[in-house]
Amino acid sequence: MRIKTILAASILTLTGTCFPSFSHAQDAGSQTMHYHATIDNVKYVYATAPPVAHLHAGNILEANSLDCFGNAIKKPGDTLALTKGDNPLTGPFFIDGAEPGDTLIVHILDLQVDGDQGIGAFAPGFGALNETNYTPMLHPPLPEKIWFYPIDHADHTATFQALDSNYKVKIPLHPFLGCIGVAPSGGEARSSIVPAEFGGNMDAPEVSAGNTLYLPVNVPGALLYFGDGHAAMGDGEVAGTAIEVPMRTRLQVDVLKGKRTGWPRFENEKEIMAAGIYRPVDDAVRIAFTELVAWIHTDYGLSELDAYELLSKVGKIHLTEMVDPNYVVVASVEKKFLPPRK
Repeated sequence: MRIKTILAASILTLTGTCFPSFSHAQDAGSQTMHYHATIDNVKYVYATAPPVAHLHAGNILEANSLDCFGNAIKKPGDTLALTKGDNPLTGPFFIDGAEPGDTLIVHILDLQVDGDQGIGAFAPGFGALNETNYTPMLHPPLPEKIWFYPIDHADHTATFQALDSNYKVKIPLHPFLGCIGVAPSGGEARSSIVPAEFGGNMDAPEVSAGNTLYLPVNVPGALLYFGDGHAAMGDGEVAGTAIEVPMRTRLQVDVLKGKRTGWPRFENEKEIMAAGIYRPVDDAVRIAFTELVAWIHTDYGLSELDAYELLSKVGKIHLTEMVDPNYVVVASVEKKFLPPRK
């Protein structure tokens, strides 16, 4: 997302954690809690704060989120000056029984674009090919520009319309949450534009329906936040935005007691995936693969060196974004290449 402030990131110790076998959660008896977010009750930091609701392990949460501009950009002529802040967050939600040292499990059951248009934009001081605080230039920064993307729910596409020509093209929808995370450790309050060990603004398409996300619990109740819905996004989010949309979200939460992941992890029926979040990007890659090696060693029984060698042959990496205060890389391996889970 576009950036108004730059905050430093910190690194926690990487840990190997044995996770339960992946399964689609959501049994018929699960209790569902509904919550409605508005511009008056969203947050702009991941931090310890009074929760908006409590959830028990196994509960399902149905809630909405605003787009990264707080739903303020609606028509041509609107400007980014209308926004109250970047990446408004729904939450936090207190997960009863979650304590520091546990892992929060978030099953992403369903995500639906909540509206008929998305927004794309860039602004001075933000973007991979623009001058920023990290990459100062002598030339003038790129000017603010805004694109509107009509959403076709019937054929699951958004339409790009060039501003400087009549060219247009349809883009397949892949709804996901750009922001999802928990309160950081050490009493920190971290901006909603920052990704780090607690999750946050990861801009990871892996935060999509059918996947499970694992997050470290740093404070009692974990305090789960989410927002920044994306209808689709290219690797790296190079101009600073995806197709930004409000989102209707259906999540199920669970708690893995007494076992903690050091960094966000993802899983589905076919793959395990680990996030590395830092600058420069090579350190993000190292974190992601170190996490994946530890996961394979702990859960699948290969030695660390065998796992390292195997990943060199079949591992994959995905640069989710390179525009936020930290860069995010997701390393993955298909389960078909791994031994049976212990």
